[in-house]
This record gives sequence, structure tokens and C-alpha cells, in this order.
Amino acid sequence: MNASGMLESQRIRQEIRDGRHTGSSRGVAHGFVQCNLAILPKAYAFDFMLYCQRNQRACPVLEVTDPGDPVPHKLAPNADLRTDCARYAVFVDGARQDDVTNISHLWHDDLVSFLIGSGITFDGPLERAGVPTGKYRWVLRTDRPTEPAGPFRGDLIVTMRWLTPEQAITAVQVSARFPFNHGAPIHIGDPAGIGADLAHPLFGGAVPAMPAGLTAVFWACGVTPQSAAEQARLPLFIAHAPAHSFITDLPADRLMTG
Repeated sequence: MNASGMLESQRIRQEIRDGRHTGSSRGVAHGFVQCNLAILPKAYAFDFMLYCQRNQRACPVLEVTDPGDPVPHKLAPNADLRTDCARYAVFVDGARQDDVTNISHLWHDDLVSFLIGSGITFDGPLERAGVPTGKYRWVLRTDRPTEPAGPFRGDLIVTMRWLTPEQAITAVQVSARFPFNHGAPIHIGDPAGIGADLAHPLFGGAVPAMPAGLTAVFWACGVTPQSAAEQARLPLFIAHAPAHSFITDLPADRLMTG
């Protein structure tokens, strides 16, 4: 808590709401759980919840709001999901529109918000354990199908990081303690083993040749439900833009196991 009596998470959200912080949520408010955001009409909410339940490694749900309520009362009772992400991705009939920094003009009483644990949450613990998180990181599509529910289906999306073997061991140990933020890696080694598409990364830029001495480590990614909702061609679907997660007031160590 800072001198003004605000949690660091609250301070960052206020800066986002005021337009003073417009960049990534990576590297800020370490120690607080970050969440992927998915907002969709109530008519699709049950099937989406079922999709998340069937694919929990990629879609660990931490809170679901009541229809029309933009406040995540459990995770950040002073927040507003319409204004407190630095950037939102908006999809209409499955087509991505221009990203926006405020979704108040799109809000209506039929919308339900899902907050899904993000792997950004354990960046701080990884850094403290000596595992760098600032580079060699991409979001990729794989050829592993997820288990469908209603209109929601699609391939698993992963986060790939390049680490030394020693760092990979540490990363497994650290991330395994965060089962509500994707947990331990789902694959280590050859990207072809999970059909990871290195040629068309979804986030992180072009994938260069891997430097000697590093290995690829893959985690299930919260972009998976976003991709499934996009393919479902909902009349309206809103998500955080990649790497612009929602920052909660929940201390990360509250979700640690072991």
C-alpha cells in the first residue's frame, strides 16, 4: 500500500482509467493476480463457462460477474471492467474491430464478464527465482484441439518462452504453484511436438532462430478462450488486448499452492 493508502494494483488501474498508463500490464503491479478478460452476451455465458470448465489449464475462471454488472466484486471491488484495462479487443460477428481503451459505449445490461487467470501473474516470482521474463516470449497457435462446448471450439493457444535448461526446471517448479494461472508447462522441447505454429505468432513478433543453449517451454494460454469466442462469431465479444490484462487486488500468493 502506498502513501495515499492505495494498493499498487489500485494505483495502476487508476492510471489506466485516467489514460496515463496505456501500455502492457507486464512488469507492473507485481504481486497481484492478473486476469484475462472475456465479456459476452448472457445467452452464450453458460456454454462459455462449460468450455472453460472443460479446458481448465487454458481457461481457469476466477470470477464471473452478474449480467450488466461491470464490477468484479470478488477480485477488485473498486474496479470498473469498462475502463480499467489499458486496451480492449472488440469482435463483432467474429470480426475484430479497432482496439479501444474504454468500452462504456458498448456496455449494456446483458453482458457477462469472465475473469480468467493469466500467466503474467507468476512473472514476478519467476524473476525473483532468477528466470528472466522480459524477452524470448511468444503467443502461438497449436494443432491440439480443445474440448468444445456449444459454439465454442478451437485449437489450444500457448505461450512459448525460451529458457536455459536450468531456468526451465525452475520455471516448472515456480509456475506449478499457480494452478489458477495456467500452472506448470504443458510441453518442453520441440515445438512440433504440439504443432506450435512458429511461422504465424499471434503475439511477440517474428520468431527468430533459437540461440544455442536454450530450450522452448510452453504454457497453456488465456488467449485460447478468446480465440474460441472469435470463431463462434458472437454478435459481440470483448476481451483484453494481448498483454493488457486486468489487474486485480488479489495478492498472487493467495493463489499459490505448496
